[in-house]
This record gives sequence, structure tokens and C-alpha cells, in this order.
Amino acid sequence: MTQLGRHLDRRTLLQVGAGGVVALGAGPALASPALVRGRIDLTSGVQTGDVTTRSAVTWARASRPGRLVARVVSGRSTRVVRGPWATAETDFTAKIALDGLAPGREYAVELAFEDGDGNLGERQTARFSTAAVHPARTSFVWTGDTCGQGWGINEELGGLLGYRAMHETRPDFFIHAGDTIYADGPMVAEVVEPDGQVWRNLVTEEVSKVAETLTEFRGRHNYNLLDHNVRAMYADVPVIAQWDDHETTNNWWPGEVLEDPRYTQERSVDVLAARARQAWQEYMPIADARAHRRDHGFAPARIYRKVERGPQLDVFCLDMRTFKDENTPGLEKERTRILGEEQVDWLIREVRRSRATWKVISADLPLGIVVPDGPVNQESLSNRDPGAPLGKELEIAEVLSAFKRHGIKNVVWITADVHYCAAHHYDPSRAAFTDFDPFWEFVAGPIAAGTFGPNEMDATFGPEVVFSAHADTPNESPRAGHQFFGHAEIDRDGLLTVSLRDITGAVLWSKDLDPA
Repeated sequence: MTQLGRHLDRRTLLQVGAGGVVALGAGPALASPALVRGRIDLTSGVQTGDVTTRSAVTWARASRPGRLVARVVSGRSTRVVRGPWATAETDFTAKIALDGLAPGREYAVELAFEDGDGNLGERQTARFSTAAVHPARTSFVWTGDTCGQGWGINEELGGLLGYRAMHETRPDFFIHAGDTIYADGPMVAEVVEPDGQVWRNLVTEEVSKVAETLTEFRGRHNYNLLDHNVRAMYADVPVIAQWDDHETTNNWWPGEVLEDPRYTQERSVDVLAARARQAWQEYMPIADARAHRRDHGFAPARIYRKVERGPQLDVFCLDMRTFKDENTPGLEKERTRILGEEQVDWLIREVRRSRATWKVISADLPLGIVVPDGPVNQESLSNRDPGAPLGKELEIAEVLSAFKRHGIKNVVWITADVHYCAAHHYDPSRAAFTDFDPFWEFVAGPIAAGTFGPNEMDATFGPEVVFSAHADTPNESPRAGHQFFGHAEIDRDGLLTVSLRDITGAVLWSKDLDPA
């Protein structure tokens, strides 16, 4: 039996059994599952998310109505927390916010649902480490783009192998930097690849068409959790989740009305995005009003947030979708929105307040990569104009200038979105806009989707492409192996090592960054 709560190596904990049910130390046990037919099962594994020094969010989904119960174990300490009821209103998902945790500890949380008679159903265990309050080694992985372009779960090839590769690095947490699903990408059972090989997808009714109803959006999230690699990783590795466009539809902005003929029931993006957001928030292990019963600085209707990971690291998750102005060529002389004024002010204020050695900003769109939306318009903030900032670039210019003005050091940007991996160094000596300090942006993805790239770069902020790895042909099958994730490790002295890796976990490129 593993004694949790001690400062144990994560590899030791994982050997107990990823996502499995284990005996959990001494202390009061949950009631035994009723030996009756119709017990409440866990349909989609278990998850944790937004784990900080003293808090975490746990998640599970029930096979029928039930109340989520968590048995929290750390060392000799055990407590049972009863959470909300899972009903059809939340697609039988439920979360429990765990507060008052000890910093720098290993936790095991046994999750199950109980019925109205107090009978406990299937039990599974999630594990995580809270961040330490003193300098300590920490690591994380990030990527984006899961089950896109019609490439889904191919069980003949072992499923979503990129998740297994990330899991094997034993990270302390995982940032999914957007496109957690592809609601606009139908899947078919068989796809003939250019070389004649046949890609065989696991297919459900909900992924067979573009998502328009709430049920169809929920079904997309459920689909990803059918993969055993995903479930195993999520049981062991806390998630910090973001959203981008494909949680709703490609390249969307508020107020858009779709012309895509595949949408036969609903073409208002605002309506679709409301359904998409509800499904996303139900399925992601992030705080919401039902999980957190008091204010913890996180607004349940707001996706952007800060996750504190101890004295070495703060993570700032952006939302570059909810407040975005429509896609145009991006050449407006006046400032247009990609973050919105409130989020810009929040980001500057919170990064300025941060006392962490490293401030990692996870953006769901890249800064310097040109991301076209058709022949003229631009999806991201870059506009192909190498001159002074225009349009949406003006918001990022304000952020970068504020960081310099306030003397903020050790800021690193990470992203996914473009379906290839790259390392970009931004320097005012190469830029049309010069009021900022040099910084790095690291790009990693896709993890289970078609591979593309490389894209054109916009010179406004002076990026240099130091490294990139991309597809040989557009929309390359995951079978080719060009699926990517990033890995970051901070040692006790603050040295940050960033590596870009492929679907096998092999390191393609690495960089050591000394803290200023």
C-alpha cells in the first residue's frame, strides 16, 4: 500500500495503477457499493484540474442521477466530501472543489456517486500534487487540437497515443491550450489516406455531423473520454483547460452568422457558442458556481484565469475568443479586440502582481503567426503587415509595453492552434514596434489531428523562427507521427527548460532559459 501525503516520486504513485481503484490508506472508508443491479457507474473516468498550492477541482460523470462523493487521502489524513447531484441538467457531470489542502503534497481522491438511498456506485481514483510554497522542481506539458480534421480515435493503432506520450513524462499538470474538441469536424468510420492506407475511426452518433444541439456538443466531449490514453492521463495529471474556436465552429467570432450549409438547425454563432460553452464547462475540471460555494477569485462565467503553482510559476490562461471582434484584414488604425479591455487590464494587473519566478501566458492563438480566415481576413492578431501595430495587434502592443514599463521579467508565451510546433524569439531590435523586452513564444500541437504548417510570420513584433517541425503535406494523418506537445521543467534554482516533442515523446528541440 502506498502511503500518500509523503513527498514521493510521481513514478512510484503511478505504478499503483493509473486511474484504477486502490485501497486508500487508513481512516474512514466510503460505504461499500450496494450489491444490487443498477449501481451508478463512472462513464468517462475521473479528472482533476486547476490545482494550486491549496486547492483543486475534481470531476466525474455518472451513468444516472447521483451525488458525487470524494474520499480525499494524504498520508494519514482522510476526509469525505459530498458534492452536488449530477442530473440530466449537467449531462450527469459533477465537480467538487477541494479547498484547504496542504502545499507540496501528494493526494489521492477516490470518487464515486451515491444514489438517493446512500448506495455507493463504481469507484475510481484521481491523483495530483499540490504546488509547494518553497522553490521545488515542477514540470508541465501543453498542446492543443484533439480529434480534428476527421482524425479520431483509431483503436487499431492504440488510440490517442500523444496522450500516452505526455503521460509518460510524469508532468505535474497539463495545459490544453484550446481546440479541446472539434465540434465542426464530422467523423466517418474509414478515411483513405493518400498512400492508400485506411484510417479507422471509432464513431458515435454525436460525432457524425457538425454539433448544433447541446446534446451534440456534449457528445463531442464524451467522445474524447472514450480513449483509454486520455482517461489514464487525466486520472493522474491535473488539467488546465482553455477553449478556442473548434469547441464551437471554425474561426468564429461573436455575432457571426454562418453560411456553412452543414448547419441546418442553427446558424447563429452566438446561440451555438452558448451551447458549446455550457458543454465545455460541464466537461472541463474547472471551478464553477456549483463546485465553489464562495468567491475564490475565479468567475464561473469567465474562462480567462490565473493558476498559481508556487513560488516558481504562475500560469495565466487567456480567452481570445469570447471578446473578439470579427475577422477582417486587420489593418484598422484604431484598436480592435482580441482580448477585450477588461481582460487586457486583468492580464497586466495580475502579471504585475505575480511574485513567481516565471510567468507563463497560455494563449489560444499565436502572436506572430499569420492565421488566415479565407483569402483576405485574418483569424489571429497578425495581419501580414510588417509595420506598426494595427487593429488587434494594438491590444498585444499595450500588454507588451506595460510589461516593460513595470519591469516584469521572465514572461514566456505558449500556444497551440496552428497544427505544427515552433520556437519563436521576439526582439525589439528586429521589430517595427520596439517598446517591449525580448521574450519567447513556444508553439506545440496538434496532439490528435491533421498536421499543417509552417505559416507565414508577421514582423511587427520582431519574431525569429528558431525552430519548427511541421507536416510534409497539408492535413497530414496522425499516422505520420507529426503530432507534437511541449514540455517545460523548472528546477529548484529557477532554470526553465522547454522542449518540443513528437508523438513518441522524443525531444526534437530544447532550450534552457535562466531567470532574470
